[in-house]
Amino acid sequence: MIKQVCAKMMEKSGWTFINDIPADLKSFVFIGAPHTSNFDFIAAMAMSHFMNRNARFVIKKEWLSFPFNYFFSPLGAIGVDRNVKTGDKKMSYTDQMAKMFEDNKEFVLMIAPEGTRSPNSNWKTGFYYIAQKANVPIVLGYADFNKKEVGLGLVIHPSDFEKDMQAIMDFYKDKQGKNKKNFKLDSKFFKG
Repeated sequence: MIKQVCAKMMEKSGWTFINDIPADLKSFVFIGAPHTSNFDFIAAMAMSHFMNRNARFVIKKEWLSFPFNYFFSPLGAIGVDRNVKTGDKKMSYTDQMAKMFEDNKEFVLMIAPEGTRSPNSNWKTGFYYIAQKANVPIVLGYADFNKKEVGLGLVIHPSDFEKDMQAIMDFYKDKQGKNKKNFKLDSKFFKG
């Protein structure tokens, strides 16, 4: 219900949904950028509604305790426990996320690689390794406040980390977040 409300809000505000991915692509790591304001949550929920897939996102497991679970669970939140073990050693975050793809026939994991709404020129790259381990593509999602577009763009099948990261930066270089000054591309991969 909340996802539908977010989608309607954006449509009524003049936003359009762009979908440039194949209809049969049901499982992928979805990265979303620019991530510059709390409004991005509304855009992400609208995107989740429009793409009509089993879209999920990760939050601390504590946020799925009563009463917060009534809000976050229907939105697709997954609680992560950083202390999960396999045998006698901790299971890595990327291994936990990759296992979710293994456990679900159709699964989309939404991640904001900037990791913050503040300017950050050092993106978190865990999304790349999750996609590699799960053997699924990465889909580049965006909310462009200049064009009033929320969309699914380029599909990347992880193969060459440096080259793929440069392609990701090239895709996002002309996207504009709500707070323009808060969006930075990863300086290791973009020299613009």
